[in-house]
Amino acid sequence: MATSATMTPTTANYVGANGASVVPVPSSVDGSGPGQHQHQHHQHHLHSPTTYNDHDHDHGHDSHRHDRRRPAFGGEFQPGPYMAPSTARKFGNPAPLGLSAFALTTFILSLINMRTRGVVAPNIVVAAAFGYGGLVQLLAGMWEMAVGNTFGATALSSYAGFWISFAIILTPGGFQIAQALGGESSQFLNSFGFFLMGWFIFTTILLLCTLRSTVAFFTLFLWLDLAFLLLGAGYLNPGKNGAPRESLIKAGGFFGLLAAFTAWYNALAGLADSSNSFFVIPVAHFPWSDKAQSNRRVDDRPKSEKATV
Repeated sequence: MATSATMTPTTANYVGANGASVVPVPSSVDGSGPGQHQHQHHQHHLHSPTTYNDHDHDHGHDSHRHDRRRPAFGGEFQPGPYMAPSTARKFGNPAPLGLSAFALTTFILSLINMRTRGVVAPNIVVAAAFGYGGLVQLLAGMWEMAVGNTFGATALSSYAGFWISFAIILTPGGFQIAQALGGESSQFLNSFGFFLMGWFIFTTILLLCTLRSTVAFFTLFLWLDLAFLLLGAGYLNPGKNGAPRESLIKAGGFFGLLAAFTAWYNALAGLADSSNSFFVIPVAHFPWSDKAQSNRRVDDRPKSEKATV
């Protein structure tokens, strides 16, 4: 995790967020906020402090630029190794905000899809979809673009667009999209099923981009992908009463709940650091990920060589 204290000259080791021994080096640069840090590269380069969370780092690569890349981390909505943004921009990490906005709106709608406590009308989600899941998540997505995270910007901004368009469809007496398609007629059910299936395809594309990241990041998109698939199938295959098939809608709501809680988990991983938490949120890198392979290379080195990493 990150530390906000100024590093002073010392030869003592301390333990980083990933459990590796790190040798502090003298520096006159102050870490002024969560996620700002200094550490040694090849014992003669200093990593400049950043405003981001100081999670696991790769060591032992040939290229100095490659050494400074951070491993995939759902808390920053990064599916692969990436360079931290320049401190000159003074941006924080927008991912937890976007993840939280997505999680809460998905949580509400998924409970309604599961008919929790007999609630079946989704009108209450309109406010959250416009304000939090829509506007706030869109702002987070644009800030992801500003810090150079194309994946995060694409995902957060797109799902913000989903929530805004979903709210437009459900706005009572507003755009009258459902009424124009005949209300609960097959025309509307099939049209809405097409809409959901389109989001299933888009989410599958994002899911493929997380296969080399972390278990926490991958499962977020897996649950969401299954939710869109089941909800879309529920509208395209209505029951005998002409309404969306209840069993598929409930199943989609269940996976939507899993997606909501997984999004909150990734948001917590991005928020928790040494300034506000006593523990590190595990994210579980896949065995084939760059981070896991780097750890195996370090473990295979002689003990004398490990002490310098």
